[in-house]
Amino acid sequence: MFLKILVANRGEIALRIIRSAKLLGIKTVAVYSEPDKNSLHVMLADEKICIGPSKSTDSYLNIPNVLSAADITKADAIHPGYGFLAESPRFADICETHGITFIGPPASIMKIMADKNNARQEMKKARLPIIPGSDKILSNTEEAKKEAQKIGYPVILKAAAGGGGKGMRIVRTSGQLEGQFAIAQGEAKAAFDNSDLYMEKFIQGAHHIEIQVIADLKGNIMALTERECSIQRKYQKVLEETPSPYIDEKLRKKMIKAVEEAARTIGYQSLGTFEFLVDDKKQFYFMEANTRVQVEHPITEFIYDIDLIKEQIKIAAGEKLSLKNDMKISGHSIECRINAEDAETFIPSPGKIDFLTLPGGEGIRVDTAAYSGWEIPPFYDSLLAKIIAKGPNRKEAVDKIRTALEMTTVVGVKTNIPLHLAILSNNDFKKGNYDIQFLTKFLKSAGRR
Repeated sequence: MFLKILVANRGEIALRIIRSAKLLGIKTVAVYSEPDKNSLHVMLADEKICIGPSKSTDSYLNIPNVLSAADITKADAIHPGYGFLAESPRFADICETHGITFIGPPASIMKIMADKNNARQEMKKARLPIIPGSDKILSNTEEAKKEAQKIGYPVILKAAAGGGGKGMRIVRTSGQLEGQFAIAQGEAKAAFDNSDLYMEKFIQGAHHIEIQVIADLKGNIMALTERECSIQRKYQKVLEETPSPYIDEKLRKKMIKAVEEAARTIGYQSLGTFEFLVDDKKQFYFMEANTRVQVEHPITEFIYDIDLIKEQIKIAAGEKLSLKNDMKISGHSIECRINAEDAETFIPSPGKIDFLTLPGGEGIRVDTAAYSGWEIPPFYDSLLAKIIAKGPNRKEAVDKIRTALEMTTVVGVKTNIPLHLAILSNNDFKKGNYDIQFLTKFLKSAGRR
């Protein structure tokens, strides 16, 4: 087992990793940017080291600085969390060269999945159904027009190096294509320094369903029950739940088996998530695979009563997967992402938290790095906390998380809690009657975007 893990991240995920490391008796190192010097992960790690100023490229994305911190503190492993360097094959390769274990999939797997179009083709070879679309990068609008004619409108343009909804544009008619192609290219270049685009058929009324996979270094692979991630705004997840109210047991088993077989085909290792669109006929189509821990992993932990981060660390240290294939799920779990933002305009709301009270009680979990008196920096993601509830059934889980949100008080900055409460009170949501267009329609009906 590792003696010391450097956590190459910040905020709630850094704390989450520190907690699991402590349970395994492993010492931890927190790295931080200058504005994060008073962050909770810095206070609770065994060691801390500043790696640069506020700009991410000069701190959390600065590979030489992160590796220097690992060398100085003699860390023998690095956990990247999510975001920043978590899906960087180059970083994973450099860690290996320096004799430091990267806690995540090997660079070879990350390279397959880093290019979304390439990942589609690899999963097609692995017999996962993929959304009809282009088989190669689109060089220009003329190629895009030809592909759109073959596929049939509406289509969606996607950044090959993408994620987080950046570089994605729905095109409903041929007249929109040229303008949307240029916009998507620009967004992709700005976000990923890569303007490559590919095209897929846009599936109306689909559900965004993901399957958690975990695999050790000895070939043991397990896929777990799906997460429903269709409550999204501009392709950014807002609320997740498991199991999905849309997926029946027959489809669940079929998807789990397909993911396990595909993961085995490519030799997957560590934690990962295979993401799908499921249409109104309950046909599922592979979209992408995320080679890291997901923000929404706690809802899976809740219904299985497991610690995925602990398992990931143990696997990276060479241990055999300890989860059993006959594990049963218990109850229903929902996660609300609480962002420091205006619930009406969605404008980020950085600043000092003057007062904070968080919910608790049976079946409630809160993952956060926030505390009273903390100054939320304006330089990073606005995620403030994840409030998670578990109940014996979906209705009780919804009731629990609504009560938990009502008992949360944040003074000094704005949050999106009012939006969550509105979603949870919506009759269609309460019935489980929603898809990926739900929040767009919900906001439009309220005169918002």
